[in-house]
Amino acid sequence: MDLTDFTAELLGLGEPTHFEPACARLRNDLFAQLAEHGFRSIALETDRVAALDGGFSHNLGEVDANRQLLAWLREHNEQADEPLAFHGFDAPTEMFSAPSPRTYLEHARDYLGLDVDIAALTGDDERWSRQEAILDPAASPGASPEARELRVIADELLVAIQARAPRLDAAWERAKVHAVAGRGLLRYHAASAQPGDRDTRISRLAGVRAVLMAENLLDIRDFERPRGRTLVFAHNSHLQRSGSGAGAIVAALLGDRYAFVAGSLGHSEALGLGEPEPDTYEGLLQQGTETWKLTADLPAGRRRTDTKPERGYFGLDQDLLDGAGAVWHIA
Repeated sequence: MDLTDFTAELLGLGEPTHFEPACARLRNDLFAQLAEHGFRSIALETDRVAALDGGFSHNLGEVDANRQLLAWLREHNEQADEPLAFHGFDAPTEMFSAPSPRTYLEHARDYLGLDVDIAALTGDDERWSRQEAILDPAASPGASPEARELRVIADELLVAIQARAPRLDAAWERAKVHAVAGRGLLRYHAASAQPGDRDTRISRLAGVRAVLMAENLLDIRDFERPRGRTLVFAHNSHLQRSGSGAGAIVAALLGDRYAFVAGSLGHSEALGLGEPEPDTYEGLLQQGTETWKLTADLPAGRRRTDTKPERGYFGLDQDLLDGAGAVWHIA
């Protein structure tokens, strides 16, 4: 089988880790093939606002294959009758930090030509972006009166932008994306201000991020639907149909219009990951695979134990495979 066998309008291609270079290189080749079969956009796990200008967040700009993807898209679009689009669908947050919403809301305000002093309410950007604002509820500005007022302003900015929807030009889309990002950051900071132990707080913040990612994916699909289908590439944990991540939210809303292909990895020099045991999911997939393969025959194995959580690699498990239409395994 190949990815063109999938008919879903939104195809999630999971990667097992960000740190195996072969994943992103192969993704580039696959997207080039999909572009010949009705796919007109690709969305990556990077900040949506940064992606508007071909940029990356979360240090993903350091990945050679990501820069090569943008170069290929530019070259392709110079000759193409139907250009291909690049999107980010993540929020502008790191694991333990999130920026001030000021610049995002100011962009939306300036587009609308309004006289609203956003900076007076946000104050110093550093008080939002420092790690303490996420790690310590008492140090978070997310529950302050100013933050609550900013959330009202963010909603009003979005309403005003939506009221200009008949224009639907690039400036309108950019303003809307900025406003959504600013509102999302205010939600994230509000969640960080809630008390609780570390695990509870991390889980809460992960849930907020998942909602923001799902909202972005759905909005991207609404925007891209008239042109063609979309490939989404991100960590398995964000795209799987089970659990509580963005993929599960999108799957519940789109049904069969969303498909998920789980990413699998045999061994990796970049991760210091050896050969999988033969009775593990990866070990069974490794058999007879020279470089990589895509298969709908999901293995009935066990979870491997030589994972690398510090490198974002957790391996396949039954929860991940539930709902997966196929597995692409890199040997």
